[in-house]
Amino acid sequence: MANSPDSSKSTPSADAPKRGLFQRKPKEAKAKKPSQLKQIAEVFKMTRRNDPQVVWIMLLAFLAVVAVAFLIGYLLENWVTGLIIGIPLGLLAAVFILSRRAEKAAFAQIENQPGASGAALGTLRRGWVTQDQPVAVNPRTQDAVFMAIGRPGIVLVSEGPTHRVKPLVDAERKRLARILPNVTIHILESGRGEGQVPLNQLAKTMGKMKNELTKVEVNAVSKRINSLGNRLPIPKGIDPYKARPDRKAARGR
Repeated sequence: MANSPDSSKSTPSADAPKRGLFQRKPKEAKAKKPSQLKQIAEVFKMTRRNDPQVVWIMLLAFLAVVAVAFLIGYLLENWVTGLIIGIPLGLLAAVFILSRRAEKAAFAQIENQPGASGAALGTLRRGWVTQDQPVAVNPRTQDAVFMAIGRPGIVLVSEGPTHRVKPLVDAERKRLARILPNVTIHILESGRGEGQVPLNQLAKTMGKMKNELTKVEVNAVSKRINSLGNRLPIPKGIDPYKARPDRKAARGR
């Protein structure tokens, strides 16, 4: 007598929905993104924790804009239109204040953490090539040097006390100057000491540098450096992803 085939393998599950020959496969449900209002609320809560004054500054900005719009409308004998225009403008001014204060609060949260300088470089505008990993690091002290490549040239950003991180910066500058002798190398020290650049000012400072390379040359320099395969393991405690400020949240998007 022939053995009967295993019914669990030969027959489809009774619970599985049947699909026609030309019917499309149902799409998986996508995770819903939080609404813009919810994002703004979360940014507001984060900012208020680090900057309690933000509530009064936002309120003052809103009232000032509405008052000016009302006054102009009153002088033109149409104060209702002045209010209709002033209220949205006041809300816009309050959100603008929130975005600026939120950015400072985000950087304040990661300040003095290992990898904070690399996280700050992640907020640069388009045109810059950055790396999440440091190009030089002291595993014992966790002092590090991060690099960004842009039209001004190569920018090395040090993280740590000046006297302690200087040998790392000098060694990396000499190495880059040897393989790219015609490219300008800039040195920036992150921090709040004398001659140092605060984290929230790094991107702005680099944006003011004079352009010396074309976009094609920036890509060529980046490929030349990457071809050397200089990838260092990140010591324990240095994780730019954990220290990275949320750029979209800081802008209230």
